[in-house]
Amino acid sequence: MSENQWMCLTRRELGKRALLTAGGAALSVQTGLPLLGSVIAVDPQPLIAQVKRVVSALTFIGEPLPAEDMQALGTAFSDPDAASCITKIQQVLDRHVLIEVQISPESRLSVAAGSAAPVLYEQGWHSFLVKVGNQSAETSALTFRSPQAEPMGRRSEEAIVSVHDFTNGAVDEVMARDRWAGVSTWDKPPLSSTLSGLPVEYRIIQIYSRDSGKREAAFEASTGEQDLGFRSTVPIVFDCLPSQDVTLNVRDEDGRPTTASFLIVDSLGRVYPTQSKRLFPDLWFERQVYRRDGETLRLPHGKYTIEHGRGPEYLRQQSSLDVAHQKPSSFQLSLERWIKPSVFGYYSGDTHIHAAGCSHYESPSEGVIPEVMLRQLQGEALDVGDVLTWGPGYYYQSQFFSGHIYHSNEHQGAPGSESASRPLMRYDVEVSGFPSSHCGHLVLLRLQDQHFPNTKTLDEWPSWNIPIVKWAKAQGAVVGYAHSAVGLAVDSIELPNYLMPRFDDCGANEYLVDITYPNLVDFISGCDLWPFVEMNIWYHTLSCGFRATFVGETDFPCITDRCVGGGRSYVYLPQAPLADDGYAAWIESMKNGHLYFGDGRSHIFDFSINSVMMQGANRQLELNSPSRVTVTARICARLEETVSDDTKKIHEASPWNKPEWHLERARIGSTRTVHIELIVNGVPVQKQPIESDGSVRSITFEAEITRSSWVALRIYPSSHTNPIFVVVGGSPIRASIKSAEWCRHAVDVCWQQKERRIRGGELEAARAAYDHARTAYDQIIAECR
Repeated sequence: MSENQWMCLTRRELGKRALLTAGGAALSVQTGLPLLGSVIAVDPQPLIAQVKRVVSALTFIGEPLPAEDMQALGTAFSDPDAASCITKIQQVLDRHVLIEVQISPESRLSVAAGSAAPVLYEQGWHSFLVKVGNQSAETSALTFRSPQAEPMGRRSEEAIVSVHDFTNGAVDEVMARDRWAGVSTWDKPPLSSTLSGLPVEYRIIQIYSRDSGKREAAFEASTGEQDLGFRSTVPIVFDCLPSQDVTLNVRDEDGRPTTASFLIVDSLGRVYPTQSKRLFPDLWFERQVYRRDGETLRLPHGKYTIEHGRGPEYLRQQSSLDVAHQKPSSFQLSLERWIKPSVFGYYSGDTHIHAAGCSHYESPSEGVIPEVMLRQLQGEALDVGDVLTWGPGYYYQSQFFSGHIYHSNEHQGAPGSESASRPLMRYDVEVSGFPSSHCGHLVLLRLQDQHFPNTKTLDEWPSWNIPIVKWAKAQGAVVGYAHSAVGLAVDSIELPNYLMPRFDDCGANEYLVDITYPNLVDFISGCDLWPFVEMNIWYHTLSCGFRATFVGETDFPCITDRCVGGGRSYVYLPQAPLADDGYAAWIESMKNGHLYFGDGRSHIFDFSINSVMMQGANRQLELNSPSRVTVTARICARLEETVSDDTKKIHEASPWNKPEWHLERARIGSTRTVHIELIVNGVPVQKQPIESDGSVRSITFEAEITRSSWVALRIYPSSHTNPIFVVVGGSPIRASIKSAEWCRHAVDVCWQQKERRIRGGELEAARAAYDHARTAYDQIIAECR
């Protein structure tokens, strides 16, 4: 007999003697391997303590035992007869046991269905007890799994290394429908995460039902070893009672029907609908869901807190909702804006979102359909959204490209309705997961043809970027680099800094080469990573006299899967963009730099120098000689009046941690004040404090411009304008020899990284392009001197 078995036998014998001698009465209890459904011998005191913790946990969860059972337990706890005490306790609790688990002296598990009624609630969680007979004094964690609780699809990022093979391990539609359940054990305080080792104890299991009706789920228990002969698995048929539809009445600030974001949680912070069991149009990786006016949320009866809003330009509000059993429910919502940029002529857009890949499922479908993405844009109040097809799901998602904005057949409403208004959504391409991706991911907007000539697969596309850029530009596309910071981070948070990155990843790497050719690359993207990394390369090239635009993007759901529109471009237009022509005008104005970008929590309108707001492709103010200029703008920002625990975490977080772009990082101490800075050639030369109360204010700076320069405004790290170029005496901008030397050295470093991955047949042309860039920067260095 092993030491462990001897200890178990000793515990059983001690428990048996205590029961037989307490009060002088004998009790029929199981002292060998207990049978399922029996009363198990145990010392009363530790059982009572463990049961009190279970009862407390059930109350905390919001599913307390019935009053009569609580009264019966109170009577049992005070019973002086030990045998009677443990019998009464187990008789009360066993009525709520869904699964009984027996652990043999050899630590093998056997399970059986308990006597609790297997009733669940559609779209809701329900708690049951698990009774554990522990003959081995096991103290490891008890876990449960169920085939019906497996994920409903395979995440793309789990197979991103084989993005061109969607057959291995795919989850088909039938299997996804069968995965209707959710399973969780309550291992948080006051319960422990492991078994206590008592001969008998109770645990809590929580089951979620996606569906209504009769549903079967099989549960397998484990403490690290599975019992032989399938004795550790038990099938249970549940009666899943239907939940209720809550009708949503959603109105915008002007009273029109609209779409909003809803985050629904119960008292335990559990999110509804449960994320792992969501069906389209809801996305499993987002905490929130989006609903249009007149649509419904299906919820089990209970009390909920609903946080609702519509992007960063709206106030985020909280409301309570009580869904009564079998009674019709509705929820009224009137949204409130704190700022409306379109009043000032600025229209928001996210140039980099995806309908497949990363957090999206790879199977049973390769991403989502356009209606799902349109709802995302509507729910975050974006005016324009570019859905970029890339490696994962490329062959499936390509069907949605048309060369036009997406028209929803379902929502062609009357004038004045939400369906007759924005957003404008268009499908285009991100060159990611292609042979040239190592040179930097390209964003190709306003394409007319999405297939590179003479190719049948992605693997046949060029292995470096300039051939792709030239092909896209020839068809009128606007081209830029995505997530510029990737591969450019250094050990500095200064902006600008002169440390040399590795240029070994997929951000704005080959951008340094492309920008030396006229009209080749139009923009560089950011607002989804570290601002001091994203904008460093941009600042350097601006100081060399190049004029690429910076735009805000999110890269949803890859760099972030929280929501679309986390990084935004606010583009100036004389009128609201409508249809294809409106989209083309928005893109053209963006290309020409008439925008500011950021997180949407602060805004910089009407940036101008000498009372002239730059228009057209130039963005250039010409001075005959060094002069004093007047810089003006209208600005606004909004912070909460007081610092909360959540906002304090953002304010004090490392600049390398998320969220990297956030107005809270600009807060001065515990005040509501932030600084607006005047930037000349990458250097803050003046700043003014402003109150972040949502009010729009006019600001003015006076600055001496002694040489040709680029000038911008920023509230760092929340919003930033594109620059106005001030040309003095016709001279080009040569603002920094250090920036020019940095760029020149960077071309060599970039070539060292990229050369090895460019195909032999393309190497000569690529080498010539890099030599062209070297010559260009050498010339700029000479002119700086």
